[in-house]
Amino acid sequence: MAKTDETDRLSPLSLAFVGDSVYDMLVRSRLVKEAQRPVKELHSLAVKQVCAGAQAEAIKALLPSLTQEEAEIFKRGRNANPAGHPKNQSVGDYHYATGFECLLGWLWLKGETERVNSLFEIITEAENDR
Repeated sequence: MAKTDETDRLSPLSLAFVGDSVYDMLVRSRLVKEAQRPVKELHSLAVKQVCAGAQAEAIKALLPSLTQEEAEIFKRGRNANPAGHPKNQSVGDYHYATGFECLLGWLWLKGETERVNSLFEIITEAENDR
C-alpha cells in the first residue's frame, strides 16, 4: 500500500457516504444522456439501479477487475457495522453495497475519477449483458 493519506484514515462508513452520492450521480447522468424521459421515469430508473441489491450485483461484476488495494478497501466497507439496513434488502446485499460505496468514495476522494469512470463502464457493460 502506498503512503497513507487522510483519505485512508477515514472510516469505511464515511467513505460509503461519499460513494453513495458518486454512484447516484453517475447513474443519473447516464440515464439523462441515454434518452429524453420524464423526470418521474428517470427517478424510478435511478432508484432501481442505486438500491443495495443492484449495487451488490455491480460490485460482484467488478471484483475480478479490482486491484489488491481496491479489494481491501471494498472489504473494509463490506465488513463495517452500519447501524441497520433497509427492510426491503438482504443483510448480505447491504454489506456488499456498503463495500461498493466505500470503494467509490475512497477513489473519488483520492481524485481517481478516471478509475471511477472505468469501473462504471464495467458495471454498465455487465448490466447490458444481463
